[in-house]
Amino acid sequence: MTLDEYILGHIDPENDYLKALYRATHVKLLRPRMASGHLQGRMLKMFVEMIRPQTVLEIGTYSGYSALCLAEGLAEGGMLHTFEINDEQEDFTRPWLEQSPWADKITFHIGDALELVPQMGLRFDLAFVDGDKRRYIDYYEMVLEHLNPGGYIIADNTLWDGHVLEAETHYTDRQTLGIKAFNDLVAKDSRVEKVILPLRDGLTIIRKL
Repeated sequence: MTLDEYILGHIDPENDYLKALYRATHVKLLRPRMASGHLQGRMLKMFVEMIRPQTVLEIGTYSGYSALCLAEGLAEGGMLHTFEINDEQEDFTRPWLEQSPWADKITFHIGDALELVPQMGLRFDLAFVDGDKRRYIDYYEMVLEHLNPGGYIIADNTLWDGHVLEAETHYTDRQTLGIKAFNDLVAKDSRVEKVILPLRDGLTIIRKL
């Protein structure tokens, strides 16, 4: 038994709907590793239950796994706005969201969150950022502007398979450079409190002061 298997055997189980979505993601989509999965999904649900947000923003829906986990944790009256920039993803993802037990807590948007969120006039209590790594700083600044004081940002993939430790060379890809620049900015940002959890591919928890 691996440590990962031990952990998954000692946390809340993955429900049947999420299991089916995770299987379908691996069968039908490219890059299925982008889906959050059992452990991260249970943590996202628990974060929502701890923070008790009224309005949640997600940037990067992909197959909808993390969106369902965020919505699962929402109290009555809470709403998740989740944005997917790749319109080719809609045919797969929309049915999984709209047929889920948490459909009434999810609004699914196709388009660029950087353009659409500022037009919505909403304030958020929690944001989960899992979009284009090259644009993490842009997402961060936009989200901070629309985040209530005391609100949280959870940024995914901030350890980037350990590539954040690579030396700055011309071989370093733009996604790695984007994550490193984001991490460096947040580390020095006096507007927020922050901590990085070495869970899966790295989760940075950021609280707006």
